[in-house]
Amino acid sequence: MRCKLVVIYGLLFLFCLSLCDDYTLDDKPGLGRTFDGIGGLSGGGATSRLLVNYAEPFRSQILDYLFKPNFGASLHILKVEIGGDAQTTDGTEPSHMHYEDDENYFRGYEWWLMREAKKRNPNITLIGLPWAFPGWIGQGENWPYDYPDITANYVVSWIVGAKQYHDLDIQYVGIWNERNFNSKYIKLLRYTLDKAGLNGVKIIASDNLWEPITSSVLQDVELSNAVDVIGAHYPGTNTVAEALKSGKTLWSSEDYSTFNDEVGGGCWARILNQNYVNGMMTATISWNLVASYYEKLPFGRDGLMTAEEPWSGHYVVESPIWITAHTTQFSQPGWSYLQTVGHLKSGGSYVALTDRHGNLTVVIETMTHDHSVCVRPPLPYYKVTPQTATFHLSGSFASISQLQVWKSRLDFKTGKPVFFQKLDPVKVSDGSFSLSLDVDEVYTLTTITTAQKGTHPDPPPSAPFPKLYKDDFNVQKPAFSEAPHFADQTGVFEYFNNFSDAGPHVYTLRQVVTQRPVTWVTDADQTISVIGDYSWHNMTVTCDVFMEKAKTGGAFIAARADKGGGQVRNTKGVFYWVYADGTYKVSRDIKGETVLAKGKSGTSSYRWYTLSLTVKEDRAVGMLDGSTLWEVGLLFGPKTGWAAIGTASFELAQFDNFSVEADQ
Repeated sequence: MRCKLVVIYGLLFLFCLSLCDDYTLDDKPGLGRTFDGIGGLSGGGATSRLLVNYAEPFRSQILDYLFKPNFGASLHILKVEIGGDAQTTDGTEPSHMHYEDDENYFRGYEWWLMREAKKRNPNITLIGLPWAFPGWIGQGENWPYDYPDITANYVVSWIVGAKQYHDLDIQYVGIWNERNFNSKYIKLLRYTLDKAGLNGVKIIASDNLWEPITSSVLQDVELSNAVDVIGAHYPGTNTVAEALKSGKTLWSSEDYSTFNDEVGGGCWARILNQNYVNGMMTATISWNLVASYYEKLPFGRDGLMTAEEPWSGHYVVESPIWITAHTTQFSQPGWSYLQTVGHLKSGGSYVALTDRHGNLTVVIETMTHDHSVCVRPPLPYYKVTPQTATFHLSGSFASISQLQVWKSRLDFKTGKPVFFQKLDPVKVSDGSFSLSLDVDEVYTLTTITTAQKGTHPDPPPSAPFPKLYKDDFNVQKPAFSEAPHFADQTGVFEYFNNFSDAGPHVYTLRQVVTQRPVTWVTDADQTISVIGDYSWHNMTVTCDVFMEKAKTGGAFIAARADKGGGQVRNTKGVFYWVYADGTYKVSRDIKGETVLAKGKSGTSSYRWYTLSLTVKEDRAVGMLDGSTLWEVGLLFGPKTGWAAIGTASFELAQFDNFSVEADQ
């Protein structure tokens, strides 16, 4: 009878223990995978476009919140687009080689951004990935893998240029963003890197789905030797058995893509923990780094923070910055996950990391919003209930007597969230501590004492784009190749020193892409750069234009341009075109298909003309060199949109003395 009672009590004890929220953190069974870091992605495309136009000190403040250690997001990784002259989500990024015989390693702002990140964190990991390629790469075809040697040399030249001209060491390079991979090309890229002395540059493949790259790596030893990291996009925190079987490092090489409000912050918190708990992924990279593009372009405010008003200096430090800090300020690449990580019994998850020298960091999240593929709200609700969790420290952590505590709470009811708040240390008694967890909270418990919630003075208040804006492009030594606030959507518009012109047009803005790129999304057949306030209704746009393509060349100015990004081919508005054959046209769309007026203009190539377009309510008037050329009614079409400039095809053309005046 006594033995039966012992058994019964023993079973009751085990049953009660199973109901308790107890978790063990122990390194005795060995360590898990090596932590590679948390990062952000600038590109895919032109997502940092407006950041470079911020005046100091605001620009440096934004960069501090992103990259400065123990201050804000304290990012470990910066991934950038290798510009390919094509539309890649929110705009185009310039290539370092527009043409086969052209090399320039100072175009665009990604070089600058990498330097600034490195200045703040010398240990930051730098990654490059192409989304698109200049047209010559594919020899006029939309498939660069048909010419793998040309493509590999092009990518390697970018990596060499980063070091030679900017002292930047690119540590990882990808294949082709979210496109089918080619095993022959990956092997040749490895060979080309090694031949250039870049043996330390590792290859990520395929920046798409887990399959079929994983199966190919398992079946092809040479390919396996070439691929260092299997990177998946938006994996929903899960991997596949074959990826684990490969023994390769696994990354979520692009993730998040969510509006950066509280729901987005909660989504990000779950991703950062559960990418490892569920999928054994040791790095997670956010698309995008900073929402620094016009908000009405696709995926507005999908960055870790928002900086979309360089004209006012206003920016917003959003919730994902502090959610990121819960991991990045208390662990570093090279640390190891413990094997004892997992899900909380009442919802949520926990991970634990160590530097193998006695330091321990535990990150706990209890988010209620799911993220199977992290997209904009509404997100499905994930059941989490309040709970008390008890953690037992074993192995080399058994002697820890207290842990520093940082907390964030998302509050969807009262709208009073708390982000990255330092609490009193928690005492560890007999190797254990307990924590009361409510829903939608993040806790970091750690032996690290150097973290802080960095602050800068409040930025200036938000303000709309100036209603009167002018640019004569007379920048003799531009810091960047793009003019302020212009957001190229097809083609590339760069500062140009036109020394052959002895007149007033020595310094201009020039569209330089002359061949359709190897595109990622579908660029327009025309080039276009937008600027201004999407809410503008009535405005006057004026610009000098200079067509460099004889007979068939053309250029335009536009008002109420209503689309960009992957929808750029469908942009509508009021487009005023002049052509080198002596004609003009007014259309309601960038394709020039819905024609409102047309006729003779007397325009030709290699001469400057001043175009002026006024739209007011349901009327539009166009002027050429100060004289009215046409007037039309506007019964249909968008009521608001940006101002824009562009060309009739992929052709050289120059623009000067741009101005826009809006009255609402």
